[in-house]
Amino acid sequence: MTAESNGNVKQRAALWVVVVFLLGASLGGVSGYLFAARSHADTKTVLSDDARRAQKVAQLTKDLNLSPDQQQQLDAVIRDAQSKFKSIHEASQPQIDATRAQAREKVRAFLTPEQRPKYEQYLVKLDEERKRNGQQ
Repeated sequence: MTAESNGNVKQRAALWVVVVFLLGASLGGVSGYLFAARSHADTKTVLSDDARRAQKVAQLTKDLNLSPDQQQQLDAVIRDAQSKFKSIHEASQPQIDATRAQAREKVRAFLTPEQRPKYEQYLVKLDEERKRNGQQ
């Protein structure tokens, strides 16, 4: 190999390194942007009160194996609590906590002993999520 062809090989190798680096950086940037945009879009989905209530009833129906009558009672309890939360939105935190506790007690009242531990686990998870999201 001559010195000229050896230099040509090094230039091509250097060019390939630069091209691969730029492609990797571009792909990484686009992937990061798309992931962040998708994650951000998921967190911005705001559900209506009815949709949120239906989602909670469906989740607890699945987790606790609620009967249709229990589903209706749960829906009524959540609807009542949502209504109270709206009316005391500007109120102090103790009133919100009291309303939440009342709603939880009403739900506990119609659950079977087998369903209660799962409901308590659900509440722990819900409270942790609420704290994580900065909600009260």
